[in-house]
Amino acid sequence: MPLYEYECTSCGKIFTAALSLREHEEKNVTCPGCGSKKVEQLISPFTAKTDRKS
Repeated sequence: MPLYEYECTSCGKIFTAALSLREHEEKNVTCPGCGSKKVEQLISPFTAKTDRKS
């Protein structure tokens, strides 16, 4: 499952959520700190590990 980073606009908490693509599209994410649904997705870097050498 992909990991998504969010920031709560109510309390400012930044958190990571593992969501399926369907859950992510439904945007039904709540802040684990205050329970608010006012969250914004953050842009975050990622890495991919492969068997090939680059």
